Amino acid sequence: MSEKPESAEMIDPFGRQVSYLRISVTDRCDFRCVYCMAEDMVFLPKKDLLTLEELDRLCSAFVDKGVRKLRISGGEPLVRRDIMVLFRSLSRHLKSGKLEELTVTTNGTQLGRFASELADCGVRRINVSLDTLDPAKFRHITRWGELDKVLAGIEAAERAGIKIKLNTVALKDFNDAEIPGMLRWAHERGHDMTLIETMPLGEIEADRTDQYISLASLRAKLSDEFTFEDIPYKTGGPARYVQVRETGGRLGFITPMSHNFCESCNRVRVTCTGTLYMCLGQDDAADLRAPLRASEGDELLKLAIDEAIGRKPKGHDFVIDRVRKAPAVARHMSTTGG
Repeated sequence: MSEKPESAEMIDPFGRQVSYLRISVTDRCDFRCVYCMAEDMVFLPKKDLLTLEELDRLCSAFVDKGVRKLRISGGEPLVRRDIMVLFRSLSRHLKSGKLEELTVTTNGTQLGRFASELADCGVRRINVSLDTLDPAKFRHITRWGELDKVLAGIEAAERAGIKIKLNTVALKDFNDAEIPGMLRWAHERGHDMTLIETMPLGEIEADRTDQYISLASLRAKLSDEFTFEDIPYKTGGPARYVQVRETGGRLGFITPMSHNFCESCNRVRVTCTGTLYMCLGQDDAADLRAPLRASEGDELLKLAIDEAIGRKPKGHDFVIDRVRKAPAVARHMSTTGG
């Protein structure tokens, strides 16, 4: 382990300050979305996961080192047993002012149970993954999900006063024609919407070259119906936003494939087993579980974080093409923290 003094902030080799942590609390999910998971997923043994207390301690160490935005993800984070214990504990950092935002990415199925409590914990904004408003297509893409349950969850979050952003993965010949209607639906309800290009993460049954659509081409098609004005709005993530004149709402574009956003990356990800990935699209990682468990103090943990941030790469190497059939990264998105 390095003997250098602990840094108060996390500055990577390219001068970017890391202020945003996405942490997975479970690799499990109650869906099996076709672009995200294999149908017969083999999940981690529960004994390999960090405990809720360890997750709290790890997140708190990152907050001490300058993280101002903390996103809880999965898998589906709200299926983790007693997950609200973690949210309640982490909310102390909001009350102290050390953390600016505590948020979550969810598929919406558990919001009917937890939306009110999330709001009580200081969660003011969430991302809900939703790729179609057609019940049959929804069941197909999730393999067994029920759209009505997700819509009921969204309504529960609305009642709790939580701001919602819909995340939609654009999939060629599946939902690309449906996106204008989804955009109007979201904006009518006061929700932002973000479109995302599919990424080559993990082995799945489908061929991602058949799924992939460039958001540059999709934006050009949408421009036949909508007038877009580029705006400087930021949420801390990689989306570039436009204002939609016809609806008055915001639409974001996340384009890791056609126009990568690595130059402004301020994010790192930690898995539910305590592995820190400095880049979603690279395999280099650091084990934080060992130093976390090596002592009751956080000195070793923070030194390990510093050493890892010192290796954060400039960008990813995502590729989707007919020649390179294998995914750019073998691990599934569900293990990496959103």
